[in-house]
Amino acid sequence: MAQMAQSKGTVVLAYSGGLDTSCILVWLREQGYEVIAYLADVGQDEDFEAARKKATSLGAKKVFIEDLRKEFVEDFIWPWVQSSAVYEDRYLLGTSLARPCIAKGQVNVAKREKAQFVSHGATGKGNDQVRFELTCYALYPEVKIISPWRLPEFYNRFLGRKELTAYAKENGIPVPVTPKDPWSMDANIMHISYESGILENPWNHAPDGMQTMTIDPVKSTNTPDKLEIEFKHGVPIKVTNLGDKTTCNSPLELFQYVNKIGSKHGVGRIDIVENRFIGMKSRGVYETPGGTILYHAHLDIETFTMDKEVRKIKRDLAVKFSEQLYNGFWNSPECAFVRHCINKSQESVEGKVQMSVFKGQVYILGRASPTSLYNEALVSMNVQGDYDPIDAGGFIKICSLRLKEYHRLQSSKST
Repeated sequence: MAQMAQSKGTVVLAYSGGLDTSCILVWLREQGYEVIAYLADVGQDEDFEAARKKATSLGAKKVFIEDLRKEFVEDFIWPWVQSSAVYEDRYLLGTSLARPCIAKGQVNVAKREKAQFVSHGATGKGNDQVRFELTCYALYPEVKIISPWRLPEFYNRFLGRKELTAYAKENGIPVPVTPKDPWSMDANIMHISYESGILENPWNHAPDGMQTMTIDPVKSTNTPDKLEIEFKHGVPIKVTNLGDKTTCNSPLELFQYVNKIGSKHGVGRIDIVENRFIGMKSRGVYETPGGTILYHAHLDIETFTMDKEVRKIKRDLAVKFSEQLYNGFWNSPECAFVRHCINKSQESVEGKVQMSVFKGQVYILGRASPTSLYNEALVSMNVQGDYDPIDAGGFIKICSLRLKEYHRLQSSKST
């Protein structure tokens, strides 16, 4: 084990228990820092007690493990559900949502422990370094951040996994016996992301069996699950399985249940190339089962209950929110403003949506709401209602004026 130099202060390290952050923990002590390991439970499949023991054995002064699942769902995922935000039309932002939640917890520990530094294991090419650090600076302006993968003395020493493994063996850091998968993975209660390694070639197909949060739709059950999801103020408050009558009401329990159903049917798998904030394109494979179900259910009840012009504005705000969230600006004034506006737009978004989940797909079956703007009598082809068809002729003529003038000009140009 490397010996710690004279203390330079205390650093709170976002620790996962894996090879990278374990090596960083020892390296920080080698540089003279007292290390507090911080582990946030945001729903990933992790042996937290084993990670605690490992961090302690590697010299961590203290280890904090916090269950942030409820906070993650209520304070981060629910605003996302209200927003219907999708980055670049496809990515449902699972990692982007988790980072400010984790960093907030890390900062709270740093303040409580009077630590002058925080550290993380995010690479110097990715989005997570931005997301973590913008949150830390916003919530703890005086903090100093140690980002090893941006320090030449670190990344020149550890060029890859081979060098990390050698360093681990030299310093008594347990190394996994089984070979590492040829890709990197990050998980939370909302999704799992896969990138790097063999996935860096965008032509390579994702290997069979790589995805662990959902069943391959081809191999999924041949019996659909029919769900009823109830919303209030744009937030899901109850889910009922119309088949076996299972009901969930609490936010965490509800989200875990729609995850279970989505996983069972292989819902929420995507393989995309996206634009990172720092300017490069990257390939990511994602699984977001429960989030995909709630996205479609919310979109349906929102369209049913929201004024057309308000929804146009809200849709534009959702695009802006997706970019703010993806780029790490959750704690910015502009993002707070957009979230406030989106929340305001959801005041009348309530009701129930019934849907079928089957073979990787979500099918809407019906919806009902006490605040619906849908007027069956008005829209019916069998009932005239409070609408005079004669008025439509004038409406069409007014709309056509602009088109007539445009094509009149086009015709004059061609002669």
